[in-house]
Amino acid sequence: MRRPWPLCVLPGVLMFLAAGCDDMSKQHKENPYASSRTAPADVAQGSVEYHDVAHPAPALTPALLRRGRSEYDAFCAPCHARTGQGGGMVVQRGFPAPLPLATAPTRDAAPARLYDIITSGQGIMYGFAQRIMPDDRWAIVAYLYALRRSQHAMLADMSPVQRASRP
Repeated sequence: MRRPWPLCVLPGVLMFLAAGCDDMSKQHKENPYASSRTAPADVAQGSVEYHDVAHPAPALTPALLRRGRSEYDAFCAPCHARTGQGGGMVVQRGFPAPLPLATAPTRDAAPARLYDIITSGQGIMYGFAQRIMPDDRWAIVAYLYALRRSQHAMLADMSPVQRASRP
């Protein structure tokens, strides 16, 4: 006949098991795509480090705005909506709504700051450096300015030729 464990041992065993539990969401995590100033020892000779080169803003053209709209619709509209008001499809499914793009933090931001936000993220928005090419990020920035201006456009902003051609 087996003898049962003494009851005085049971609390000690339970405390030992509980000490092994850890909240894994609070442990250190490293982003493998993050830029570092020193190359690790295991980096292949002759490879180029990610984010090493600054990307200047391209010239503003209609093609750049079309590309910006396309990229905005693909990557930004799911959260920010096509209008920039923050009610995109992801938000309609329960994700927290971002601030409208016409509010003070982004409305007053310089183009380089908007580019940095798209690259690295801000708040709960993650960075898109791995998903959107640098020239396409600049195209989105240009489109954001056009989108913002279109939402507050006045008839006086149109040239006489544009006014005459409107329906």
